[in-house]
Amino acid sequence: MKRGLLSRLRDGADGPRQDEIAAIADHLRCLLNTRRGSATGAPTYGLIALVDLVHNFPDAVAVIQRSIRDTILEHEPRLRGVSLRHVPGGDPSLLNFEISGRLASAPDGLPLRFTTRLRPGTITVE
Repeated sequence: MKRGLLSRLRDGADGPRQDEIAAIADHLRCLLNTRRGSATGAPTYGLIALVDLVHNFPDAVAVIQRSIRDTILEHEPRLRGVSLRHVPGGDPSLLNFEISGRLASAPDGLPLRFTTRLRPGTITVE
């Protein structure tokens, strides 16, 4: 449930950051599910076409990992020190990555971690 503006202002800088973290996760979902070149106002917004890389597995994992990291670095300024790690799984049709970074607006650089699952047709971020 989203909190209202007055509630967020009352919390001040030291209050909970759940709304900001949820907004980052929502933006990552949108960013990673957009094909690069489809946003005319921002031609670098989104990921490279993953379907073009299928025939290059397992070497394509490093290309996808680099593309995700570079896209996040360029288009999600609320995260600092972004790193991406491939998490191997048992299902060959599913790629798992762990996104780590720090919340840029937090004085202490609050560490954040998201799990990304790439499956045919969609990318989830948790």
